[in-house]
Amino acid sequence: MTITVSENSRWYRNNGALKAFFLVLAFLPCFLFAQSPGNVLERDSTVRGDTSKLMDLIDVGKKLFNIKRPKAPDSTGKTIYFSALPFSTQVPGGGTAIVTSTTAGFYLGDRKDTYMSRVTFTPYWNFKKRFGLPIRSYIWLKQNQWVISGDTRLMVYPQYTWGLGRQYEEDDKLLVNYSYLRLYQTALKRISHGFFAGVGYHIDYRVNVRTQGEDPLLQDYTGYQYGTSQSLNSFSSGYSFNLLFDTRNNSLNPWDGYYASIQYRVNPTWLGNDNLWKSVYIDFRRYIRFNPSLEKQNMLAVWGYLWKVFDKKIPYLDLPSIGWEDYNRSGRGFDQNRYRGRSLLYLEAEYRRDITNNGFLGFVVFANFNTVSGPKSTFLISWNPGAGAGLRIKMNKRSGTNIALNYGFSKDYSGIKLTLGEVF
Repeated sequence: MTITVSENSRWYRNNGALKAFFLVLAFLPCFLFAQSPGNVLERDSTVRGDTSKLMDLIDVGKKLFNIKRPKAPDSTGKTIYFSALPFSTQVPGGGTAIVTSTTAGFYLGDRKDTYMSRVTFTPYWNFKKRFGLPIRSYIWLKQNQWVISGDTRLMVYPQYTWGLGRQYEEDDKLLVNYSYLRLYQTALKRISHGFFAGVGYHIDYRVNVRTQGEDPLLQDYTGYQYGTSQSLNSFSSGYSFNLLFDTRNNSLNPWDGYYASIQYRVNPTWLGNDNLWKSVYIDFRRYIRFNPSLEKQNMLAVWGYLWKVFDKKIPYLDLPSIGWEDYNRSGRGFDQNRYRGRSLLYLEAEYRRDITNNGFLGFVVFANFNTVSGPKSTFLISWNPGAGAGLRIKMNKRSGTNIALNYGFSKDYSGIKLTLGEVF
């Protein structure tokens, strides 16, 4: 592949601390709602507790193979609900890989006072030198006293980059190769109602970051000097302080409630970093059901996050980037990593509706916008829009897990993605 490289633009710094202060003020109203409307957990559990009228792929399989239902089905809600989906897909950096996505939803307490936990395992392999072993978890302990989240990944992970801001056009992308280890773990204690507070520890270790052959060196391509040297090992290790408000009783497929979180991460030199740097990540989601009394889904989901780094000497691959938030779900309609900078704001809205009364088929329509700081891109002034639509097939009605087939598009790009569970 031939990559044409325009003249390098010099990276500039925004007025960091002052701008971040006003952005936090702008997001603050999202966290200042007095209380969630009604008892969200109880109402949502009541509406979705009886799944006898719903249909999923498991029901279809039972009918096709004449498998009889057990005489006394478990109704305690403590069963583990597995969903698995093998498929072939395009992966970042080009090429096709075989993916097996497995999701487990389960309760560690009575479903009347405990949210559903989830664990996802999505290994992929392209029969050559590219593979990934990501395991993610979001665990609710009994009576929601604690919520523990984890993200462990081991990957050989080539990916494209486009520099900072709008530094390069779509066709001017540069392939960057490296191996990647991620270890994230956070534990939060319930303070009151849906409020939680806690701490976390995070490691991002990228080995042998490099470009290939006749391609430009990453440092020359980006004009950015931190974490861009050829054949570099990039290591970031930090602790975080976390606040959470969560009233979704099922994060695999929320029907109602709020999600709001703030994470402040510190990466000090005494934990192995070359330089001290800090970041803040603020995430807000709202789920609005238009017919609360009906089991048929008809709702609007909204999502926004602000991701910003402080200090100057942050490794390039640790800078905020589209599609690199915790679950890599943002930016439908964009290449992962398409926009990167010291500040990133992302907004998305999605309308969700069932097609069939039994919930087996549904559809979504979505639109998103992002703005990032960097060359040729002014934060909060330069916006990058995307949009699309998707089909939903009920994989497991008891956990609410859907097969999500999404088509998204933006300027100079379009693509189809298949996942288990809703995007957010």
